[in-house]
Amino acid sequence: MTEQTALPETGAVVGKPDAAVVRDALGVGVAVGLSGFAFGVTSAGSGLTLAQTCALSLLVFTGASQFALVGALAAGGNPLTAAAGAFFLGVRNAFYGLRLSQLLALPRAVRPFAAQWVIDETTAVALAQPTRRGVRIGFTVTGLTLYVLWNLTTLLGALGAEAIGDTAAWGLDAAGPAVFLALLAPMLKSSTERTVAGLAVLLGLGLLPVLPAGVPVLVAALAAPLVLWAGGCRAGGAAPDRPAPADGAEGER
Repeated sequence: MTEQTALPETGAVVGKPDAAVVRDALGVGVAVGLSGFAFGVTSAGSGLTLAQTCALSLLVFTGASQFALVGALAAGGNPLTAAAGAFFLGVRNAFYGLRLSQLLALPRAVRPFAAQWVIDETTAVALAQPTRRGVRIGFTVTGLTLYVLWNLTTLLGALGAEAIGDTAAWGLDAAGPAVFLALLAPMLKSSTERTVAGLAVLLGLGLLPVLPAGVPVLVAALAAPLVLWAGGCRAGGAAPDRPAPADGAEGER
């Protein structure tokens, strides 16, 4: 396991120059960080105060969970149910952390602070680097850029929402879901991932009229185990049966 997860510090493997890693990390951080404006608008439009909106970005700092929380609250959902849906969406970051902890190999004192930046974008940039130096640069630059911009644009979005009044009248209530889909779509690369996403959409939308707000998001999370279970059954059924040994075969062995 050590040989599979260890990365050379530098030199042993030819990787990107530091400037190229920084450029790529800045590109991701700026592109995604600007979408914090949409979260600020959506959060303020759902009834959260300026302080509550900014606290979510400062402390939670994971866009999908933040959008899920304010979306459920805007629909009239129970706060506990909304928080549960946001929590389950954020659990994936814990699995990212298990992998990144091996690649970054940070000192123990730094790890709690680095954990705040373990999200989709920092993980993607870090995993694209072949050396530990590249992983650390990509993770740090992406995390710092995204954290600063996300929080700044959240503040600007919340202030802007208060200035323009009813965000639904301007169609800004759709900004959150639109940004979330834009972030999600490029990640659906395999047929299994696309099937999970499609089934989750069907479950979420289909159950909206019959379940309280926020609950369909939790039920939609069942799409992943259902698809994996169906795929396992299909693979097991497709496996060819082993032919029975011919007469005398056992004796010849």
